[in-house]
Amino acid sequence: MITSTRHDDGVVEVVVDHPPVNALPVKGWFDLADAITDAGRDEATRAVVLRAEGRGFNAGVDIKEFQRDTTHTALVGANRGCYAAFAAVYDCPVPVVTAVNGFCLGGGIGLAGNSDVLVASDDATFGLPEVDRGALGAATHLARLVPQHTMRAMFFTSATATAAELLAFGSVRRVVPKEELRAAALEIASSIAAKDPTVIRAAKEALNGIDPWDPKRSYRFEQGFTFELNLLGVADRVREDFGKG
Repeated sequence: MITSTRHDDGVVEVVVDHPPVNALPVKGWFDLADAITDAGRDEATRAVVLRAEGRGFNAGVDIKEFQRDTTHTALVGANRGCYAAFAAVYDCPVPVVTAVNGFCLGGGIGLAGNSDVLVASDDATFGLPEVDRGALGAATHLARLVPQHTMRAMFFTSATATAAELLAFGSVRRVVPKEELRAAALEIASSIAAKDPTVIRAAKEALNGIDPWDPKRSYRFEQGFTFELNLLGVADRVREDFGKG
């Protein structure tokens, strides 16, 4: 599901491959967090590339895992797993270059929004369909990709934005054909890897330190409302109604 490959220039490539749509179960989120954390902890690592195989980058959490669970264990696990994975990207001591292909939804926005550099294929779309699933979360990260009022409109309506729109907003560095996406991400990561590693690690820590808000804390705040909606039974009803549509 999660593989890591170290390249000669110090770039570590972390790849998610969980068919059919890269909607990760609880274990998958923790495995992803571990892979990124392990890569950053290694002093030989100079940059990380995060990408995915398949139809799209990430479709969020595995809803079917929730449906099989008669308790809230899967929900708590997914909340904690997503938090861990998003935080691993943000806290990684070296820059994380994320390559987005196809759909980037839900948890995918959390990964992309906390990344240092984004490249996208020309068919990539970004969105948070959370309200259609009776959940909240990752608006924190969408707000790092699009302007505030665009984020609010997208969140309330479950609308998506294209890679071209994010390029215009300045949150995506490059948009390329899908077949060129991996190469584009590795090229940017290699250019970072060629810099002095001590300076780059200091720069990553410095940039995190001047962020206007803490994305880990704000995401945790959002998660509380998701849990409330599940405790109230609203999430199950909304998911059932959405499935009938």
